Amino acid sequence: MSFWWFWAPPPVIEAAEPDVYPALAELHERSFPSGWSADDLAALARQPGVTILQARRSSAYGSRAIMGFLILRVAADEAEVLTIAVDPRQRRRGIGEQLLRAGLSRLYADRVACLFLEVDAGNAGALALYRKLGFRKVGERRGYYRDGTGDGGALVMRVDLA
Repeated sequence: MSFWWFWAPPPVIEAAEPDVYPALAELHERSFPSGWSADDLAALARQPGVTILQARRSSAYGSRAIMGFLILRVAADEAEVLTIAVDPRQRRRGIGEQLLRAGLSRLYADRVACLFLEVDAGNAGALALYRKLGFRKVGERRGYYRDGTGDGGALVMRVDLA
């Protein structure tokens, strides 16, 4: 017996255009206690070195809904993840990993040496993903997240690309 109807094609990962910033802002608000507005995203996108990637459903017949997005900022030969958000209904399907892999690939092609991020120390799912992709802890920030899990501490993590 075949379960072909459960199979879904992987999302399309592409640069986000300004017309989708309101949808990204809505997704960010559903993902975090302190969401960013469409104006916040537009302001970020105008900064030098900032890239916004989106993951959207790839379907010729159905929804092309945005499933997640990633914002990276490059300065010299280092980059940082400003945020990554996946629609809560789409989590645990590998979308965050696909976004990060696409971002890492772009950074590698641009000869960026390393990528940093900060993550809530109590976010076990995110920590597992980052470790899977080669990130390692390089620092801590106590009380960084007001609305975080646990004590609100953040881990600073890094992956080398060069």
